Amino acid sequence: MKFLFASIVIACLAATASAQTTAPAKAHSKKAVSAKKATAASKRQAIEEATPTEEPDPRVKLSPAELAIAKQIYVGEIPCELGAKVSVKAMKREGFFFVTRGINRFVMHPVESRTGAIRLEDPVRGALWLQLGNKSMLMSQREGKRLADECQAPAQHQLAQEMKNRPPVNLLEPAPAGAAAH
Repeated sequence: MKFLFASIVIACLAATASAQTTAPAKAHSKKAVSAKKATAASKRQAIEEATPTEEPDPRVKLSPAELAIAKQIYVGEIPCELGAKVSVKAMKREGFFFVTRGINRFVMHPVESRTGAIRLEDPVRGALWLQLGNKSMLMSQREGKRLADECQAPAQHQLAQEMKNRPPVNLLEPAPAGAAAH
């Protein structure tokens, strides 16, 4: 009986000592992970700021349809959700735009789409600016996430308000009673 009791006490003491040595290691590893993330973010920022993005690739030739799309792009500082802003500026070369959000900087050009949505792409950095009637969004295809959403130029904001006030007719629902049948 004494032997059983002694072995239980020794096991408990060993477990307590082991728990005390691993707790600081876990706290240290969390600090190390957050330090690594901060270092990675600062490296990314340094790379973004050091990478020249002033001139578009001269090998990229835009078609007449793409140049027509470029004339429909909203330029200026466009407010987005959560207080973010995206800046879209036309470049010297026709059809190219300099798009920035925070430390992210892109040289984009229009690309035709099947849906009719207006798209600007930066194939080098893997970014996409999608402009719809009522909002725009900036996406990173490399990271697989949205960098800015619900961005609205004044004309888009006006259309969004009109859509709220007069929602479009749902073609799958029956016509209202007052509607004339043809």
